[in-house]
Amino acid sequence: MPNQRDQGSWSWRLPDESPAPEHRAHEDATPPPSFRRAVAFTIAGTAIPGLGLIAGRRRIIGSIILGLFAATVLALGIYAAVDRQDLLAHALDPKTLRRAALALVIIGLVWVAIIIASHLSLRGRPTRGQRAFGGFLVGLLSFAVAAPMAVAAHYSYVTASSVGAVFKSENETKSATRPTLEATQTAPGEPNPQDPWAGKPRLNVLLLGGDAGPGRVGTRTDTVILASINTKTGDTALISLPRNTARMPFPSRSPLHKYYPYGFTSGNGQNAEYFLNAMYRNVPRSVPKDILGPTDNLGADVLKLSVGEATGLRVDYYVLINLEGFSKMINALGGIKLNINTYIPIGGDTDRHIPPKEYLKPGPNQKLNGRSALWYARGRYGSDDFARMDRQRCVINAIIKQANPTNMLARYEDIVKAGKQLVYTDMPREVLPLMVDLSLRAKDGNVRSVVFKSGVDGFSSGNPNFSLMRKRVKAAISESKHPKATKKSGVKPQSESVNDACAYDPKVAATSRPYR
Repeated sequence: MPNQRDQGSWSWRLPDESPAPEHRAHEDATPPPSFRRAVAFTIAGTAIPGLGLIAGRRRIIGSIILGLFAATVLALGIYAAVDRQDLLAHALDPKTLRRAALALVIIGLVWVAIIIASHLSLRGRPTRGQRAFGGFLVGLLSFAVAAPMAVAAHYSYVTASSVGAVFKSENETKSATRPTLEATQTAPGEPNPQDPWAGKPRLNVLLLGGDAGPGRVGTRTDTVILASINTKTGDTALISLPRNTARMPFPSRSPLHKYYPYGFTSGNGQNAEYFLNAMYRNVPRSVPKDILGPTDNLGADVLKLSVGEATGLRVDYYVLINLEGFSKMINALGGIKLNINTYIPIGGDTDRHIPPKEYLKPGPNQKLNGRSALWYARGRYGSDDFARMDRQRCVINAIIKQANPTNMLARYEDIVKAGKQLVYTDMPREVLPLMVDLSLRAKDGNVRSVVFKSGVDGFSSGNPNFSLMRKRVKAAISESKHPKATKKSGVKPQSESVNDACAYDPKVAATSRPYR
């Protein structure tokens, strides 16, 4: 037969023929990965999503996931470094927080799916024991990812609710005394293109403690403290005004000056209805509601203008804390630590000669719960308002120290809920990122205080010398900038260190006795 090949000497096949089964098995067979390797890359793929899939020969989808993860982390890092204020603005926006809560839930579910897919692609043909261990490992890793995501989503939702309730957008609220803070552009190419505090060397916030509650008509601000904060260093001066300060002035250009040309007074410096603590309630009742222009809280605007005129500082914002709910905030923080040098009454009525049945006893570094801290700040049986003012600044200082990032994170939900119930302010939501940044500086800054007391340094609450008050405030601000120079100058300081004033004095404590 022509062209017949000798099949005994030739072994060949057509191009489209498949190899023999034994050859195919030899060529495609790859040794299954060891179970230890599967475990290692499952863990690594949990920390770095996509890595486990790449190791499990799912290279395309693994590379896509890894690339998205790396790009997201890098973008957030650059964003935080270049424009931290804008990042904080988004982080404190209720709409963004609600979207973030949903996004975190979705990310958590996808992340868990990646963990499961990574392990299945890595484990090969496990034994029964390896399969059981692998299931336990995947469950543990999934929980380690899902739990923080769920907590973060919950916190985002809670924060959105609280921020929306306490801090309104500038367009949603009205204030006759609130400033407009504008960021100033720096030269092109600089790492920080915005300086939010440019042209604003100090921020002045009025802290008010109100006593509104059952059995009371309106709000009387028994606590009035002006916090003047250096926006560069965080150094702070706390200026405490007695609640019974009379004749509180108004700026000459203010419409209120026409109604009260000699200050808020009836002519009698002992008339309690014309004390500082009555202004929030009484002035709005005596003047047109639009006297200062559109506002949501005329009483707060009245106090801001008057305290600013008395101290020589322009008050930017106010924060009103309901003292009846103050204990909730302290409990939310887990309590605060204070030094107690004298017996402090819990309850009692001086006017009716009813002694208290309980006392806070002297002792160093005592941890007080909300109820005890409230009486530490308010108790005055057998004492006076000035001693109470001294203690109130110690409470503020203790809260600043206690509100550290670790404690805030651990008790975040309780703190947010407490703040939602008892804090009122004209601080717009847009300013919050700046305030967060400034609060971190204030924690490490020097804190000085001025407590105006009748009969001390020429001050009289019934007939104050406001010119003298302004000089003391100006000196206190200077001393907060240069505390060491103040000690060495040999000149009597006009303010004192809050840390020193609130320190434990064993000699005073040893001689202290309960008031009877």
